[in-house]
Amino acid sequence: MNAAWAYPFIFAAGMLQAVGAAMGGQLNKSLHNPWLATSISFMLVMFTTVALFACMPKPLPSVGDFAQMPWWAPLGGVVGAVAVFAGFMLIQKLGAGPVNGVTITANIIASLAIDHYGLLRMEQHAMNPYRLVGAVLMIAGVTLIAKF
Repeated sequence: MNAAWAYPFIFAAGMLQAVGAAMGGQLNKSLHNPWLATSISFMLVMFTTVALFACMPKPLPSVGDFAQMPWWAPLGGVVGAVAVFAGFMLIQKLGAGPVNGVTITANIIASLAIDHYGLLRMEQHAMNPYRLVGAVLMIAGVTLIAKF
């Protein structure tokens, strides 16, 4: 993907994530069971992913690629499921703004730590005053959104 499209694509994905959280909250409300709602949501994701993989199966990893993969790498989906489940459970009660705001702010704070320390084999990007002020502004903004 061309770098010029990266930020608009991420922006659109973020907007869709907010819409998806609200849709998931309604799914949970309709089904009265967050486990069932999460399962249905992930089954549709799995179906879509498998269908897209069938259409575009290349490139495929080698045996060596699997051997070099960290044991924890496949757990990213499970970690994401926690966020989806939390959103399904709480979005109807708290609203889309607070749930997505806290989720995104927590994501940024954790990302800054991952960047700073180079955790999970990520390239290091040192914490600096501008990044710290950005995180504080995110906290302040989401506090205002949740409070009012």
